[in-house]
Amino acid sequence: MSDDLKHALPADFPPLLREIPDAPKQLHIRGEWPSFEHKWLSVVGSRAMTTYGKQAVRHLIEGLRGYPVVIVSGLAYGVDAEAHKAALDAGLTTVAVPGSGLDWDVLYPRANVGLAREILKAGGALLSEFKPEQKAADYTFPQRNRIMAGLSHATLVIEAKEKSGSLITAKLVTEYNRELLVVPGSIFSAESKGTHQFLKLGATAVTDPEDILVALGIAKREGPVSLNELRDDLSEDEVRVFEILHSPVSRDELIAELALPVTDANVLLSTMEIKGLILEELGVVRIR
Repeated sequence: MSDDLKHALPADFPPLLREIPDAPKQLHIRGEWPSFEHKWLSVVGSRAMTTYGKQAVRHLIEGLRGYPVVIVSGLAYGVDAEAHKAALDAGLTTVAVPGSGLDWDVLYPRANVGLAREILKAGGALLSEFKPEQKAADYTFPQRNRIMAGLSHATLVIEAKEKSGSLITAKLVTEYNRELLVVPGSIFSAESKGTHQFLKLGATAVTDPEDILVALGIAKREGPVSLNELRDDLSEDEVRVFEILHSPVSRDELIAELALPVTDANVLLSTMEIKGLILEELGVVRIR
C-alpha cells in the first residue's frame, strides 16, 4: 500500500476527466491510479440510505465481480460508503473523491477514515483537487461532484431526494454527455423522488447488473464450466453456498445454515441466481 500524497497534472489524469470543460488544474492523490483501460462507474445516492438502497448497492456491485470496472464514489455516509465497501467485497478497485483535502486529520467524514485506508490497502486511490489541509465546507461537495462525473463512463444514482446533492452530479453527467443510470425506487419513498425525476427525463433504468454492463459496453461473459474454475472468482459467502448445496435444500434451510442476516442472505442468493450460479424452483435451491 502506498498512501504517500502525490500531485497529478492534467497529462496524468484519466482521459475522460481531461475532456470536461471545467477540468481541475491539478489533483492530489493517495494510492495509485487504477487502469484507464477499465470502465469507471460512479455510484452516488442518499446519505440517509434505506434498507432497499443498501440491498440495491450490494446486489448491483456484486454482480460486477470479475469485470474490468472501477467503482468511484465520494466516501460520504450512506450510499457512497456502501458502494466502496461493496466494491472491496467484490474484489473491484475503488476510488474515493471526498469533499475535503486528503490530509488524514481533515479527511471527511471522520467516521470513514478507516474505510479510506482499506481502499488504499486494496490498491485503490483517494483523489481531491483541494489543498491537502482543506476542510469540508458547503461549497466543496458540489465542486467535487463534477470530478466524479468527469472521471466516469457512467454514473449510477441509487436513491436521491428531490433536492439531493446527487442530483447535481446527475445533471453534470448529462451535460458531459455520459451515461446516467438510475435505480427505480418505491413511488412512496421520499428517497426516490429525485431519481424518478431523471427517469422521466430519459435516464436508463437499472434493475440488474447486466443493465450496467450494457451501458458500459462490456460483454457478459459465459460462465466457467466447473466449480474449480469458478472458485477464484467467488466470495467467501458464495463458496459457502456451494459447499452447503452438495444436494438441493430449501431456501429457509440454506439461509439458516449460512447464519447471515436475512437481508444479506437474500441479496447474496438473488445475486448468485442472476449470475447463473444457482437456481431456485418452488422454494428449493440447487446449483445450476
